[in-house]
Amino acid sequence: MKKDIEAVVNAAKGKALTKVILETCLLTDEEKVIACKLSKEAGADYVKTSTGFSTGGATYEDIKLMRETVGPDMGVKASGGVRTYEDTVKLIEAGASRIGASASVAICQGLKSDSDY
Repeated sequence: MKKDIEAVVNAAKGKALTKVILETCLLTDEEKVIACKLSKEAGADYVKTSTGFSTGGATYEDIKLMRETVGPDMGVKASGGVRTYEDTVKLIEAGASRIGASASVAICQGLKSDSDY
């Protein structure tokens, strides 16, 4: 896994930021920690909770674990299931440095989105 991530990081150098999508809803906490450590060692810019198309999305607990694992200098993106302003604030408090949400307008207006993504 680390070599694959390194290959992408090297190909993107100077051209684009890199993020590793973990699909955290399908992983144990131990697997999340290992994936975050490998992503960091490989030089990725971000780790991200999910694509938003699996069985779950960003949780406070996952963001907190990911932030604790990668430290303050790597990005952590919360994505999947972020639908309200309150969700967004909690995820930022847990350590998210970016939020991925199809409900961005509703979040900014303080509303709840009915979107599944």
